[in-house]
Amino acid sequence: MSAGFRVVAVADYAAALAALRSVREAVFVQEQQVPVEIELDPHDPLCQHVLALDAEERPIGTGRLTPDRRIGRMAVLAAWRGRGVGEALLEALIERARQLGWRELSLHAQASAIGFYARRGFLPFGERFVEAGIEHQSMRLLLDAANPVETRAAALAALAGVIANARRGLSIYSRDLDPGLLDRPEVVAAMRRLATSGGAIRVLLHDPGAPQRALAPLIGLSQRLSSVFEFRAIEEPVDLKYPSAYLVNDLDGWYYRPLGHRYDGETRLDGGARARQLHAHFDPVWERARPCSEYRALGI
Repeated sequence: MSAGFRVVAVADYAAALAALRSVREAVFVQEQQVPVEIELDPHDPLCQHVLALDAEERPIGTGRLTPDRRIGRMAVLAAWRGRGVGEALLEALIERARQLGWRELSLHAQASAIGFYARRGFLPFGERFVEAGIEHQSMRLLLDAANPVETRAAALAALAGVIANARRGLSIYSRDLDPGLLDRPEVVAAMRRLATSGGAIRVLLHDPGAPQRALAPLIGLSQRLSSVFEFRAIEEPVDLKYPSAYLVNDLDGWYYRPLGHRYDGETRLDGGARARQLHAHFDPVWERARPCSEYRALGI
């Protein structure tokens, strides 16, 4: 039992059917107006289901793994949202997929839930589409492996995952604060959440002048939270020749781009060995770089 609920694997689908349907019909049919004939499908008996129960053993959330290795029917009752139920359901489904030896999981995320899945490492692919009258996005996760990042949307999801899974520290190696990525409102908001929850953010830059001229929002945020953010400018010629860019947190999450001016690269939230390599590169460069005193707000 955690936070007043627990998640269990459904061993007997027939016995759990009423509980599963009570949650799904409340969320999908009644709340989201999905036709009941669409919500109920013939795949259900072939799926593996998880069920969240409150302290009185009443169903409050559901999710399933389909035979084609997809997560689906993720639903949490309105009164229980924001209390970790969805995260616990998703984690249980991912762990079950690992037990089954699956190497990849995919899902159709409602557009409003893209960030939720990105925080667990899922990346979007393909165009958005409408399903049951609701806009959706296909997403996927390679289990226990680096996930390829090929588009800007996937890059933003990778950033969201690495930042959200930081505990206390985040290190960023960037050429010019990556316009189109690190200036996006959702990324700045994620940085703010980390900064205001006790995190420390270090940023190494090849060209500190470009983001200053562009009024990059992270500079403004750092001026309001000067005890959390620290920027340094790379000046050593050998360091300036480094072509890549990356983001690495203190809990083995990273997003690495071989060419710093491009989005494509790889990401993983539990890649300890690669995270240690990136820290080993970052720290000595950090020591050689100069503080960006030009970023300080007047009077600081």
